[in-house]
Amino acid sequence: MAELPPRTRVHDVALLKALAHPLRSALLNYLMSVGPRTASECAAAVDSTASNCSWHLRQLAEFGMVERAEGGDGRERPWRAKHVGLDFGEFDNEPSARSARLAAFGTRLREEELLTQRYLDTADQAEPEWREAASIGFYGLRITAAELAELVAAVDALIRPYVATIRQDAPADARPVHASLRAFPRIEADGRPSR
Repeated sequence: MAELPPRTRVHDVALLKALAHPLRSALLNYLMSVGPRTASECAAAVDSTASNCSWHLRQLAEFGMVERAEGGDGRERPWRAKHVGLDFGEFDNEPSARSARLAAFGTRLREEELLTQRYLDTADQAEPEWREAASIGFYGLRITAAELAELVAAVDALIRPYVATIRQDAPADARPVHASLRAFPRIEADGRPSR
């Protein structure tokens, strides 16, 4: 199998601030999940208006996150994501970069919660095979930092061939699926790491 494109590491503070905007984050995530869509299609998916989505898609295009795709007519040309995934990178001590990164992470976390709740609210309407295939799992690991890095890389390698913007051989009955992995040291209520 050919090497798959990596996630894009985001370092630019201005881009992190742009991605902290909930609608921009939702639009980018949507396009990365489902492929090219018009502003009107995006609006229906993210609960906004076509004009508002169009404006925010143009803002994302200025940052190189999305671009116009082929197809559609002059008024309703689709947009597509230019990246296969984003990596917000490590936290640093520079205050503006740290706060922009935290804001972008916070926006992604709220979107994760929204997508999870939407699924839970409608799970009883899904076909049985999709209900059985879906998973919300929780694990408590005891692991070293090196083992955690290795585990995350292994999971990423398993998931990457199925990423919507990469996959060319998806069966006709394939659907967009939201998948996420959170792996970090557990922190106690008093702010100290669990031991």
